[in-house]
Amino acid sequence: MEKGVVEGRVEEFSMGYYGLCTVGGMLSAGTTHLAITPFDVLKVNMQVNPIKYNGISSGFNTLWKEGPSALWRGWSGKLFGYGIQGGFKFGLYEYFKKLYSDVLVDHSRSAVFFVSSASAQVFADVALCPFEAVKVRVQTQPNFAKGLADGFPKLYASEGLSGFYRGLFPLWGRNLPCYAAGAVGTVISNPADNIVSSLYNKKADTVLQAVKNIGLVNLFTRSLPIRITLVGPVVTLQWFFYDTIKILSGLPTSGELRRNLKEAT
Repeated sequence: MEKGVVEGRVEEFSMGYYGLCTVGGMLSAGTTHLAITPFDVLKVNMQVNPIKYNGISSGFNTLWKEGPSALWRGWSGKLFGYGIQGGFKFGLYEYFKKLYSDVLVDHSRSAVFFVSSASAQVFADVALCPFEAVKVRVQTQPNFAKGLADGFPKLYASEGLSGFYRGLFPLWGRNLPCYAAGAVGTVISNPADNIVSSLYNKKADTVLQAVKNIGLVNLFTRSLPIRITLVGPVVTLQWFFYDTIKILSGLPTSGELRRNLKEAT
């Protein structure tokens, strides 16, 4: 019988298991982020041009007047960028869950899950960062590029490799707190989300300059309502789709940590 496969099923914590989790993460994250592209377009434009896009209803109306396609700017960055991020996030989460459960034997399951998620997110955001750099520009600068295919070479030609990772630290600051509960994590991460958009639109050259330009209050309030609307449902749907894929494959859900986990191979 093939190693890592037991009675026709993938064995937990085998290479096949991690591969399946990676593919499941790509599918769940890529599709959910693709579905919310219009909301993401509005959010980013509210951050970059708050005068023109000063509310959810009026902002959508403004985008609609530019043409229905305006609502789907950056869709390829959402699908492929967050698909790749999801593959890293969920695949590495399972890897770190096994690793930390062996090391942190005296800690609670919640601590193991939290540290595993945060560790996976660090690497996932490194993978996402180049896609996010192009996506934000496509969404806020209609003349920049049509998508990833022409956006990647154009950004590299103008800013080099550093242009793709200008917003990495703010991206970590945006995504890592989202493991906190509900709206609290969204509020905490909102300043970093605004900074990401500012840096990638050359509204500022550094994080400190972006903070100064945006203002302390605006860092926490600008685009916050639409982010609160989106973050919770998107995260919930990702884990729902991901665990559904695992269940259909005969595997336990992500919240299960078996007593014999340390013995799994």
